[in-house]
Amino acid sequence: MKKTLIFSFVAVAFATLLVSFTHTAQTMQVDTKTSIISWKGYKVTGSHYGKISLKSGKLDFNNGLLAGGSFEIDMTSMTCEDLSGSMAEKLLSHLKSDDFFGVAKYPTAKFVITQVVSRGTPGSYKIIGDLTIKSTTKPIKFFADLKDEGGKMVATAKITVDRSEFDVRYGSGSFFDNLGDKTIHDEFDLDVKLVLSQVKG
Repeated sequence: MKKTLIFSFVAVAFATLLVSFTHTAQTMQVDTKTSIISWKGYKVTGSHYGKISLKSGKLDFNNGLLAGGSFEIDMTSMTCEDLSGSMAEKLLSHLKSDDFFGVAKYPTAKFVITQVVSRGTPGSYKIIGDLTIKSTTKPIKFFADLKDEGGKMVATAKITVDRSEFDVRYGSGSFFDNLGDKTIHDEFDLDVKLVLSQVKG
C-alpha cells in the first residue's frame, strides 16, 4: 500500500513539473502576412524608402519573458515607395544587383537573437544577435518593445545597419573618393514589426 502511495505521489509530482515546464517555455510564430519591415536608405541628395516582407520568424519566451528567436527576410520582396514606374524599377533592380545585396545569389537575410536583456520596464528589451546579409554575419544590437495590439502580441524595433560591414560598399564614401553628391551613406534604417500568432508549447 505504501509503495502504491509513493508511486502515485511521484507520478503526480512529475506530471506537475512537466505541465509547469510546458506552460513556462513557449515559442510564438511570426505571422508573415501581417508582419513587415520598412527600410530607408540615405544619400547626399536625399533618401529612398520602401518595404520588405518576412519569409519566416519566431520568438521564444520563458516565464512570459522574451528569451530568444529569429526571423528571415525575403530580399526578393523589396519594394520602393518614394518612386514609381520605371524609376522605382530601376532603383530596385540596382539594389537587388551585385552592387548591393546580390539577391539572385542571396535571396534571404537572417537575424538570430543571441542575448536578451530586460530594460526594467515590462515588454522593453535590449536585443543582441547575429545579422546575416549576403555571406557575412555580424553581431548587432538594438532596443525592442513587445505589447498587445488588438489581442495579438506585437514586437517592434528600430535597427540601424552599416551596410559596409556586410560587403555592400557601392557608392560608399568610406571606401571610394571623389563621389561628391553621388555618395550613398553606409547606414540604413529598418523598422521591424513582428505580429505573433501561433503558439507552440
